[in-house]
Amino acid sequence: MKIVMPGGTGQVGTVLKRALSAAGHDVVVLSRRPGRQGEVHWDGATPGPWAEEIDGSDVVVNLAGRSVNCRYTPANLRQMMDSRVHSARVVGEAIAAAARPPRVWLQMSTATVYAHRYDAPNDEATGVIGGSEPDAPGYWAYSVQIAKAWEREQETAGTPHTRKVALRAAMVMSPDRGGVFDVLLRLARLGLGGPVAGGAQYVSWIHDQDFVRAVEFLVARDDITGPVNLAAPGPLPQRDFMRALRSAWGVPVGLPATRWMAEAGAFVLRSDTELLLKSRRVVPGRLLDAGFTFGHPDWPAAADGLVRRFRSRGVG
Repeated sequence: MKIVMPGGTGQVGTVLKRALSAAGHDVVVLSRRPGRQGEVHWDGATPGPWAEEIDGSDVVVNLAGRSVNCRYTPANLRQMMDSRVHSARVVGEAIAAAARPPRVWLQMSTATVYAHRYDAPNDEATGVIGGSEPDAPGYWAYSVQIAKAWEREQETAGTPHTRKVALRAAMVMSPDRGGVFDVLLRLARLGLGGPVAGGAQYVSWIHDQDFVRAVEFLVARDDITGPVNLAAPGPLPQRDFMRALRSAWGVPVGLPATRWMAEAGAFVLRSDTELLLKSRRVVPGRLLDAGFTFGHPDWPAAADGLVRRFRSRGVG
């Protein structure tokens, strides 16, 4: 198959391209700064010659969007919104104009669309969409607005011959440098991987190999459309998540952090505490109902395997 991946140069795109190329597919990445074979220039906002890659392709997997690993300033939040909405819009326009449109368009979304909650898991059918939680900082609601606008742009695109799926993805765990697993493992290795603000907030995650398998599964299943949660079936509280990661590396103790300490650390790292403090209790209802089987459903075993791959610098 020919698979076009707008915004495919980040961590998730690297994982996906590596696996799909190894499986024999022709993968074309659309990038603002193309520099490798198989990468084509686009600006993520306006039509251009890049659209020729979509015409005649089999699958589009749009991963474009400004990284969330930043301070949530008004300017950065606006860039997050614009980069996601504009890229989804122009991808939809390219598909609509194609003489031979792809049969499926997988659009990256985020598990952050769900409410900050502890009481029950969020699946696609009964999950609570966030934005009005009384115990959450007001600016967290803007992240939900971004996710909703992102999905709405795909949903309203006029692409009658192309099936559309929104990937509400949790954190993708891979041993690649610079990814979220790399960052969390660094904290654990430094002895800083303890509970944050009590550690009761849930962490949703998915192993990189299961992420790839889920994408392949959704490409093959012509009967699945709309939002799909890409998350392991076992989300767990942050304190337990980090305890398992410390155990995998062999670090017995992780220093706890209060909310204000997390704020200070996030400021130094030029990141935001929403990534640490929001309780994301997300489960993959539609994937499980469709018969998808996770190879890595439980975090302690997944963390052990990821650490082994990290130690050997393996990424496959």
